[in-house]
Amino acid sequence: MNEIDPETLADAAYGIFEIYLNRELRRRGPYLFELVERGIDFESDLREILGHFREDYPELAEALLKRFGSIDAIYAPLREGEGVLPSKTTRTYWIVQDAPGPHERGVDDERAGKWLIFVPPEEADEAWRKVRDETVRGGLGISAKVSTAKPDPDSRDKRRVIYVYTKDWADEADVMRVRKRLQELGFKERIGYKRNIETYRGEYSEEGRKVTYYSA
Repeated sequence: MNEIDPETLADAAYGIFEIYLNRELRRRGPYLFELVERGIDFESDLREILGHFREDYPELAEALLKRFGSIDAIYAPLREGEGVLPSKTTRTYWIVQDAPGPHERGVDDERAGKWLIFVPPEEADEAWRKVRDETVRGGLGISAKVSTAKPDPDSRDKRRVIYVYTKDWADEADVMRVRKRLQELGFKERIGYKRNIETYRGEYSEEGRKVTYYSA
């Protein structure tokens, strides 16, 4: 078996830890973004959660601490918006926000799809707050995510992209309900909706060829 590159492992470890942290913080009370934006100190929670992470994923925790050196080096950027706002996030390619309910990160289901919103980097924070907050209120789909300031060598566009997922691309009424709510939030320009099955096939829009299933 080939040895895993330490940098690759550390990147994966941080991404997994951030998901783990968000889940555990939510079980205790507010979301990570709520703690940060309200200026609430959550260092003790972070230390305790990292302890549980070390028990559950010892190799990942070791890679994480080897990369950053200390818990303080993990905590300080979080307090400044790492993992909360696209412009402040440089350790992961995406920020994810699931809607409340029993979906359990169901965006990997082939029945799911997403509206794609492209915005200039300087407008991404405000746009993401609108989508994130409405997702948490249950007014959009099952999940949303936004690309961040971490340079992505695979990115095809310098703009930030926000995905707004719905549970079933065939449920046109629900898909269009979400689109209508996005329009009410200020996203009035025509946008496309892509099914996950096209994404899994590696199909992307090219000149003269579109893979969006809906457009509105």
